[in-house]
Parts: sequence; structure tokens; C-alpha cells
Amino acid sequence: MDKIETINKEVIEIITPNKSENDALNKTIKKLKILINKEIKIMKIPATIELVGSTAKNTYIKDNLDIDIFLLFPTYYSKNEFSNNTIRIGNKILMNSEESYAEHPYIRGYYNKYKVEIVPCYKIENASQKLSAVDRTPLHTKYIKKNLKEFQKKEVRLLKQFLIGIGCYGAEADVEGFSGYLCEILILKFSSFINLVKNVSSWRYGEKFSLDKKNIPVFKTPLTFIDPVDYKRNVASALSNKKFELFIFACKKYLDNPSVKFFFPNKINPWPIEKIKSEIQKQDALFIGILLPKPNIIIENLYPQIRKAAKSISTSSEKYGFKILDVSYHIDNKNNLIIIILKLDKKPLKFEFKHIGPPLKNKKNVNDFIKKWEENPKTIKKPYKENNRIYVNIKRKYIDIKDFLRNNIDDLSLGKHLDKIDIKKIFIVEKDKIITENLRIFWTNYLDGKMLWER
Repeated sequence: MDKIETINKEVIEIITPNKSENDALNKTIKKLKILINKEIKIMKIPATIELVGSTAKNTYIKDNLDIDIFLLFPTYYSKNEFSNNTIRIGNKILMNSEESYAEHPYIRGYYNKYKVEIVPCYKIENASQKLSAVDRTPLHTKYIKKNLKEFQKKEVRLLKQFLIGIGCYGAEADVEGFSGYLCEILILKFSSFINLVKNVSSWRYGEKFSLDKKNIPVFKTPLTFIDPVDYKRNVASALSNKKFELFIFACKKYLDNPSVKFFFPNKINPWPIEKIKSEIQKQDALFIGILLPKPNIIIENLYPQIRKAAKSISTSSEKYGFKILDVSYHIDNKNNLIIIILKLDKKPLKFEFKHIGPPLKNKKNVNDFIKKWEENPKTIKKPYKENNRIYVNIKRKYIDIKDFLRNNIDDLSLGKHLDKIDIKKIFIVEKDKIITENLRIFWTNYLDGKMLWER
């Protein structure tokens, strides 16, 4: 435990802002509020300004922070009105501003060296009054400021940096990990980072927590943590099973062999192309890539569709007899491409396969099966009895997965935007087309088998 305490202290010193950094941030926030207030008065809109998020709660990591400013509007305002007003204000004040979209549009950009988000919401007193999901955010900020003890702020920072280090921080669709607010209420629950880590080591799928003794609603998620300001909401709803399991595994490993690398892993050193080809050859598997143009949509919509597409392609391929060993994906932003990669059994499919029919005791179903297949042009061996069932040997429609994908991908359900892609712009390729310079980091991650903290 002495080593863990030493590491934790070292990390806290690195990630905690000093007085001059805090002063510079607060000065910037004060200036931003003045500028926004000026625009509010000019535009004559009934909005009030509220600083939210980790900068308001002083739980931010000094090299990983956004300034989150909410504009609170009365409930009689339409979402269209408050979004348009917010975007107009942001465009006047922020540099490199861009419109983003959550439940409704908001704006983000830069002021001085800081990333800033200006978000509209409705002013409410409790979660039952909410008209949009972000309306709760000011309530979250007030709750944490009221309940989080001063010493626990460093514990929250430790947890956040640990999650960053192991690749589990962020509730966004591309991460599916732990939000900053979830980190804060976890520390409220377990008091300190090390107490949490010890507890996590024994977690199992379906863990449930709240900050009071009420009955916890049922959610079909690996982790449930009830929002203390909205009892119907699971703060951990964005957490995937993969990231949940990774967090448990990392906590166990940190206790067994503590290292600062859990917080600050080495950057990945991408392998040379020839090494990647050599390692793929050792896999004794076939790799097929599906290349699709990336639609211009926000990541919250893009990633769920990619996951849906990967699952649909994999499931449909298996129905035709292809043994899929793994499916993964990568977004090549430089070339605006989505690359879905199938790893499958290298052994070629046989020209024919044994198709199982109903049990012999189900006479009507057996007769129907025989009628269907006895004279079918696909039939190679007519229906026969074996082990109290009826079978037939039929000809495969596809023995090459590339042929299957080229002929069928247009009929699969890939997602709202991916379904609209012109089939002529979707390419099915083999390894030479997917072992490229832009995919070196992806392949290194995929093939080396190391956790981030092991590099």
C-alpha cells in the first residue's frame, strides 16, 4: 500500500492545477460571463448564466478541461429559440466556433487557450420539471458542490486520470465509459479512490448503487448508479460491458502491481507495415475489410450505427456458414472512411452442407420438409433420417465471403445513415487494402495484445 500511496500522491501533484493556473482559469471564466451577459442584454433575452461541469466543481484535471457555460431559459421558450440565441452569442465570442448537437444544438469553440461550450437549457428547480436531458446538469453541479468534501476533489481527479489512462473515461458514443459526474458520485459513495478500487475488484455484471437507501430501479446495464437528483435515471447507462470489465480488470492489476503507467501509459509506437503483415500471417485467419464512406454526422449517431453494421454483417455472414472469429472497426478520418474488419476461419467452406430438419416424431413438419427439399435444385442428397431427425444435404449459395458480402450488403440493416450509402461506394477488400499507413496504430493495438499500462 505504501507504493500505491506514493504513486497516488505523485499523480495528484501532476494533475492538480496550481494557484496561478486556477487564477488564470477563473479570470477567463469571469471575462466570458461578462461578454455573454453583454450579448444577453443586447438581444433582450431572459437568460441567466451558470457555470457547470468540472470547472465549476473544481474537480477538473489541469490538462484536460472544458469551460462549460449553460444559459438557463424560462420554460415558455422553444428549443429552437434558445438554441438559435445561444449559437448567435457563441459565434460572436468564441474563436473557431462550431455548432454541435446533443438533444438540441449548442455551440463550442475557443476563448484564449481554453475550450468552451455554451449550452442552452431550461431553468428548473428539480428533475421532474425537465424538458430536455441537459436541464439536469445545473442540478448535478449544485449537488456535487454541496456534498463533495474538499479532500475528495483530489480523489475524483485521481479516478478520472486512472480512467483516462486505461481508456475508459468519457460517456461519449466513441468511448462508452465513465462520465465525469459518475466519477464524482462514485467518490461520494466510496469516499476515496483507493477504497473504490478495492471494491471494484469484486464487482460483477449488474452492480447497483445509490447514495440513499431507496429501492433501486432495474436497468439492464453492467453498472447501475442512480442519479441523486433524478431517481429514474441511471448515471452509468452509457457504460458498455467491455469498458465495465476493463475497469474491473485494471483495478485488480493496479492493486497487484501498482504503476504510474495506469495513469500515464506510454504512447503506442506503431509497428512497421512489414511487421503487421508478418503478425497477421501468424494468426492463421482470413481478414476481410468492408470500406464505407463516412457520413457527416455527429459521433453520438455515427458510432452506434457502425456497431450495428458490424453486428449485422457478422451475424448474416454466420447464417451462411462463415465462421466469424472477431469483428472490429476503425474510422479513418483522414480519408473519411469507415473500415469494418472481419476475422474469420481460414478453412474454406465445403461446396455442400448438412441442413438439419425437424424431429421424426413431428410427422407433419417432416412431410413439409421432405416436400420442400426432395426436388429442390439446391438439393445434393435427398432428405434422409439420422438420430431421430430428418436431414438434407444442399448446395451452398456462397463459399467465398467476398461474394456473399458484395451481393448482400445492400440488403443488410446497417443503420439510418449507412443504409443510404450508394452500394457502388462500398468496397469489399482483402488484407493488402487494409494494411495501410493510416491503419498502423489500429493494427498495432489489435495485434500486440497488451493493455495500455503494459506498454
